Amino acid sequence: MSALRLEPLRLRGVAGRGSGRAWGSFDVQLILYALALVVLGLLMAFTNSETNPLSPGSLFVRGLMWLALATVTFVIVAAIDYRWLQSFAWGLYLVNIGLLLLTIAVGSGVGGVSRWVTIGPLQFQFSEVAKVLMAVVLSAWVASRPDRLGSPRTILGALLIAGPPLVLVLIQPDLGTSLVFGAITFGVLFLSGASLRWLGALILAFVAALPIIWTNVLRDYQKQRLVSFLDPEADPLGSGYQLLQSQIAVGTGGVFGKGLTNGTQGAEYLPVQATDFVFARLGEELGLIGGLLTLGLFALLLWRILRIGWTAPDLFGLAFAGGLAGMLLFQLLVNVGMVLGIMPITGIPLPFVTHGGASLVSMAVGFGILQSIAMRRGQGPV
Repeated sequence: MSALRLEPLRLRGVAGRGSGRAWGSFDVQLILYALALVVLGLLMAFTNSETNPLSPGSLFVRGLMWLALATVTFVIVAAIDYRWLQSFAWGLYLVNIGLLLLTIAVGSGVGGVSRWVTIGPLQFQFSEVAKVLMAVVLSAWVASRPDRLGSPRTILGALLIAGPPLVLVLIQPDLGTSLVFGAITFGVLFLSGASLRWLGALILAFVAALPIIWTNVLRDYQKQRLVSFLDPEADPLGSGYQLLQSQIAVGTGGVFGKGLTNGTQGAEYLPVQATDFVFARLGEELGLIGGLLTLGLFALLLWRILRIGWTAPDLFGLAFAGGLAGMLLFQLLVNVGMVLGIMPITGIPLPFVTHGGASLVSMAVGFGILQSIAMRRGQGPV
């Protein structure tokens, strides 16, 4: 595997040349759609707060605090010229591996998992940050091979890069996030113009390997989760409980919903309604209209991401937009699909809407990079 190409740097300020003009190209629509989804997430945090939503420590107040941190993070990242990231890609890759190893070594979680690292009063889920860093490194890889995108070595190299972080996340164990890594890799390769023939061969190879993965990789409880969505009523008080309660919650919401804070099914019977199954609570209280509004906002957001990628000044920007779009689309389809019972339960959060600081801050980093790409269209090298 050849080394990533290091672009020459001219030290003219962290924000890069023409940073003042860059802010004039700020993509307002991208942020408006993301903020609208964040507002929906805050509404769900408000209704899911077990105590007074305005009391210190409630889900709603913590959501506001994480939003403030995410906003600062977004502004800082957007101000930095994204083209610098390509030069530091291998360093970021090593940081990524280090954070995931740290999580396995000292991480904690429910049921013997190692997903969160506690530092003082805060908990960090580094696998969320790893998603964005993975998109950066893979984008730098394909950008270093602009004339060899049709080569199978390009795809093989991307798989070798994505492999170690994916395995480290799978060891935690976190099957859902490891699958997101696969979606990011595919998004980067597809949008950057990698050979469709070899991408198709890769998909067929993955399908062929499913029996081996099922037998030798997945744990018993993961197998049970994957199977239960086919017949949740076979174990209504066990593996099928969450899915059945989720479907009841969505169904009782009707067209217009029961109204904010008036949901009963999700509040009393549905576990993790603020995180993995937040869309079920949203469907119960805001109804079909609220669900369609949420999906519509995601569709607009994905369109904006792809548009920024298509108008990016270089291959790195195009590839990163593909990785971010792949991550967002995959998480959307799996999360909403598992709530409705058409996808297995894998514990993948709904971006911006699921309560969780690690997810929101990592999305702020990703969208900050994307905004940096949008702001620097038409500029030359750094």
